[in-house]
Amino acid sequence: MSQGIILGIETSCDETSVAIVRNGREILSNVISSQIELHKPFGGVVPEIASRRHVETILPILEEALSLAEVKKGEIDGIAVTAGPGLVGALLVGLSTAKALSFALGKPLLAVNHIAGHIYANRFVKEFRFPLIALVVSGGHTELVAMEEHGRFQVLGETRDDAAGEAYDKVARALGLPYPGGPEIDRLAQEGKDLYAFPRPFLEEDSFDFSFSGLKSAVLNRIHQGEKNRDALRPADVAASFQAAVVEVLVEKSIKAVEKFRARQLLLAGGVAANRSLRKALTKRAGEAGVELLIPPLSLCTDNAAMIAAFGQVLYERGEFSDLSLNAYPQLSLA
Repeated sequence: MSQGIILGIETSCDETSVAIVRNGREILSNVISSQIELHKPFGGVVPEIASRRHVETILPILEEALSLAEVKKGEIDGIAVTAGPGLVGALLVGLSTAKALSFALGKPLLAVNHIAGHIYANRFVKEFRFPLIALVVSGGHTELVAMEEHGRFQVLGETRDDAAGEAYDKVARALGLPYPGGPEIDRLAQEGKDLYAFPRPFLEEDSFDFSFSGLKSAVLNRIHQGEKNRDALRPADVAASFQAAVVEVLVEKSIKAVEKFRARQLLLAGGVAANRSLRKALTKRAGEAGVELLIPPLSLCTDNAAMIAAFGQVLYERGEFSDLSLNAYPQLSLA
């Protein structure tokens, strides 16, 4: 008899993770191996290095996840794995492992969209109430998503150029901050003030799309102008001003979507969901708008396999299985 036990595998970028989740909401284990220190000297993720490290760590992490969960391979009901989006070489390591397990154990293979996984990290906080709006903010993605039921996504808006996390990294690099830049900007911004009138790119009034390229360019130009004229720019004030602009755009567009679709819940998802200013501002505005806000714990904001297993449970219940010809889709879209 099925116990609703899903094994999740995540290798889309620079975290190798395996998790065991029961019924989509109970984490039995969630083992994560980060590569941040490995890529820090290069100022960003090097795809070939990431893939090689995944190969080295995936099997030991798999065994550790099973051991911590006290689950035997034969007790697993399904194998959920990130099929995209992500780095193709990194994705293939997880896919190869998942397909081997699926074949050897005779268990269903569940192809998970990485972005859907981030959204479903919120299901460990509280059960979803539809309709809902999800704001996904990460290094490569900024999207507003509407959901009327489990597993069905309507992308309302997405980034037209730089994602919010990408803009964070580029501004951090210009300020001489270490990689990864997002947490460093957030830390530094707490010490500064919003003194610079950086643009708030809201785009058209009726659009839910995002654009952070102009904001990023305005910040970089101000930094370079200060260096050229030897202005006494305080990095903390630049960070605070940049972050204030990003947060305002994210929050106001999210609340506008909530009001238009009469959402019962607003979900925050993705790596940038760990940002303190964004969490604080969204909590305040959601309270004013009378909508319930779900935010994952910090441990589930960054890439992890528990969120992959959580959405894998939805696919399992729907009978949406993949065969062993499943490939990696680096540009996989949510809808």
